[in-house]
Amino acid sequence: MPVTPLYAALLAVLLIALSVRTIRERRRARVAIGCGGDQRLERAMRVQGNFTEYVPMTLLLMWLTESLWGQGAALLHLPGMLLLVGRLLHGYGVAQLDEPYTFRITGMWLTFLAMALCVLAILARYLLAL
Repeated sequence: MPVTPLYAALLAVLLIALSVRTIRERRRARVAIGCGGDQRLERAMRVQGNFTEYVPMTLLLMWLTESLWGQGAALLHLPGMLLLVGRLLHGYGVAQLDEPYTFRITGMWLTFLAMALCVLAILARYLLAL
């Protein structure tokens, strides 16, 4: 079975949760557009925004890796798990008003590592074909 759809589904659940959290913060702060200077809303918005900035490209890289190396490649679980855990850690850290930066930094490094592994796998496939 293909691996990428599993992580796309799990990450979609996380995006829904982040979106619901942002909506709740908007209602609490009574702010329809922007953050109105509310720090909790601003942090919820950035967690959701950062997620939507990095996850689609990483999932695309995973899908490309899977298509080049074969469906169900067990190695794809590594970048998938790194991405999922990275997004959870990043989201938790950034959501805190008194932010523990360790979570944000670790989350970003795990996300970058997931992307880099896929990029390397894609480039390796092309180099092997030369």
